[in-house]
Amino acid sequence: MIYLLEDDSSIRNFVIYALNNSGFDASGFEYPSDFWKAMDKKIPELLLLDIMLPEEDGLSILKKIRSKPETKKLPVIMLSAKSTEFDKVTGLDNGADDYISKPFGTMELISRIKALLRRSETNILTDSDILSLGALCISPSKHEVTVNGSKVTLTLKEYEILLLLIKNKGMVFSRDALLQKIWGYDFSGESRTVDVHIRTLRLKLGCCGDLIKTIRGVGYKAGEEIID
Repeated sequence: MIYLLEDDSSIRNFVIYALNNSGFDASGFEYPSDFWKAMDKKIPELLLLDIMLPEEDGLSILKKIRSKPETKKLPVIMLSAKSTEFDKVTGLDNGADDYISKPFGTMELISRIKALLRRSETNILTDSDILSLGALCISPSKHEVTVNGSKVTLTLKEYEILLLLIKNKGMVFSRDALLQKIWGYDFSGESRTVDVHIRTLRLKLGCCGDLIKTIRGVGYKAGEEIID
């Protein structure tokens, strides 16, 4: 089941129709109050969440979802007419798994939904070894990142990028490769999404931010030296 919280009836009806025709069970809600009532009865597999809503804005709803144990890992794709880099980063930093700017194409939306559901089913980390690079440590079993012993809070995408780079230290990943491995899709013009995540990831890692190297004209890699 997929839930869509969108107050624009034309968009809501169109998306629900497209999802149902693509083999998904989907329900749409105009008001957050109706959405919360539905959540009390059944938690969906994925949520499509508009930002500008009556009663309560989407970011506030997202924060509540991430604060509850039963919905903490619920896959969420933000939908918004706001398309600036700041708006995207704000949505992702607040816990969204993906962000799609309006207007969007049906094929792209369906592809991103499938990719996110696929990752949610298969991205279960069982490796309990601690990965270290300088003052940076990652515990996959705890889904925890620390720098000089202090915990660093990352979004899911930032964490997945960092883990991929550290596990494959010294290997260069192109932007397209990161889109495929982390987001599960490849659309022209979306490489900017990777750059935004790398930049915010570096900022959050502080003194360890420069461990993520930019290879001009190619992509990104982690530093060469890993101490276990």
